[in-house]
Amino acid sequence: MNLYRQIKIRVRKNGIKALVSGVFTVTLLALPPQAMERSQIRFENHQKLSRVDFILNNSTTDDKPVIDAVLGGVALLDYDNDGYLDIFFTNGARIPGLAKDSPEFSNRLYHNNRDGTFTDVTDRAGVKGYGYSVGVAVADFDNDGFPDIYVTGVNRNALYHNNGDGTFTDVTERAGVAGIGPNGKKLWSISAAWIDYDNDGRLDLFVSNYLDWTFETSKVCGPPGRRLSCSPTMYKGEPNFLYHNNGDGTFTDVSAATGIAEHIGKGMGVAIADYNGDGWMDIFVANDKERNFLFKNRGGKSFEEVGVESFVAFTEDGIPVSSMGVDFRDWNNDGKPSLFVTALGRETFPLFRNEGTGSFSVDTYKAGIGFPSLKMSGWGNGIYDFDNDGFKDLFTANSHVSENADDDPQQHYRQANAAFQNLQDGTFRDASTQAGPDMQVRAAHRGCAFGDLNNDGKIDVVVSAIGDHAELLYNTTTNNNHWILLQTIGVKSNRDGIGTRIKLTGESGLVQYNHVTTAGSFASSSDKRVHFGLGRDTRIKEIELRWTSGRTQVLQNVKVDQILKITESEQ
Repeated sequence: MNLYRQIKIRVRKNGIKALVSGVFTVTLLALPPQAMERSQIRFENHQKLSRVDFILNNSTTDDKPVIDAVLGGVALLDYDNDGYLDIFFTNGARIPGLAKDSPEFSNRLYHNNRDGTFTDVTDRAGVKGYGYSVGVAVADFDNDGFPDIYVTGVNRNALYHNNGDGTFTDVTERAGVAGIGPNGKKLWSISAAWIDYDNDGRLDLFVSNYLDWTFETSKVCGPPGRRLSCSPTMYKGEPNFLYHNNGDGTFTDVSAATGIAEHIGKGMGVAIADYNGDGWMDIFVANDKERNFLFKNRGGKSFEEVGVESFVAFTEDGIPVSSMGVDFRDWNNDGKPSLFVTALGRETFPLFRNEGTGSFSVDTYKAGIGFPSLKMSGWGNGIYDFDNDGFKDLFTANSHVSENADDDPQQHYRQANAAFQNLQDGTFRDASTQAGPDMQVRAAHRGCAFGDLNNDGKIDVVVSAIGDHAELLYNTTTNNNHWILLQTIGVKSNRDGIGTRIKLTGESGLVQYNHVTTAGSFASSSDKRVHFGLGRDTRIKEIELRWTSGRTQVLQNVKVDQILKITESEQ
């Protein structure tokens, strides 16, 4: 690519003196096409038009038990393989019985009608659930071509197998993934991630567990009538789960055997990436008021927790924050997945940049999101290119944890969501107020999932909110930038291609990186298709895929503005 262009400037004598006259040539640096246009990111909430009537019901009581604040996962999945994303929501249950004794507590599945509307198919699909549901993770665990649903919750997790006919079967007990510890103790699970940690072509399951809490041990905080959600520091943490896929519909709990179980935390969001480029997927766990965990994959046999020495356990001040959601992607196009974490107000949202040496730098303030996020409390989040300029932006679903947070004049329970636009120089600007009136709506936002709902090449966001309708934030950003969506189909790798690392080189020379995953955000699961914004590039020079089987596959001279299915080569 020619980065330089020459222009001729003519200078005439004018006035008493002229230092230069005549014609001379100046060489100017020409910016790549991606940097030529910076559009304003915009979203519109199409909830009313969509017929999605879901309201997240936490069944709160006067004592404000801690469970009533920590729920609300969202999943975007194409459960019937018609090429359009459907929506799944987790929901609460009646407190204190924790029973879904009314339809208002049902988990909900909505089918995309491909015209901007959705149909509630929960009952037919058989996924209304039971218990106090929290999070959701979606992937095809048995490689039959249909995505399955795993739901986490308080003392009860569930795995729903997709039958391929629009219905699901609860296979939790047979599969052995109910969320019960080796001593028979039922744990409170938050998020989950499907990961082929040993690269055997079958998806395994990681589950983050939160607090050692029961109604008998529940604390009460704040004065009567103004109760607050008690701090997680008042409870002990729990170990996480890792289930190995046996390939016969069952799983084996390998948490202890792989070193996962020995680390006690207060797990919230979970994200996966190969942060050191060794071909094995690693796991990050956002812990609430405890040091974060980075589980380094040791060749598919065990994990080493390296959060402290990698400088992602704490902020730059050396303290833990109320880590909630997390995404694990390359946001500065250097080929190294970095971390974006949400937290409560007065803590900022940590942005950890991968140095490529096994350690990370805290770029929160350097990147320009420190001061804006200081007043925000975040839950779900994501690193996605919303304006298709070739540089990934940031999104956070915001709300304080406590309903009575407004007693503090510096805090607010209901908050607006936020978008931070990538300025292509390692910094971001808060683009929230210009993102449209629907981005100014204050609510008790929780989980959020990302994907292209209408297949127009722009990433949309679905956000849950306690006591309010879910928000379907369609991306209405206007520009002439191009895009591509990649759907990977594994042959020797797992069917979804989860863990496949992708390098894309545009015709302008801009190189981008991403990987296949549905994990990230808070308690949520996003579209498995991998999105790239391409700026003004009208052709893609090369797409390189590194599958989890070890195979490398290269596509050249690929057209833009398409959804491209790529099947793993057997050569």
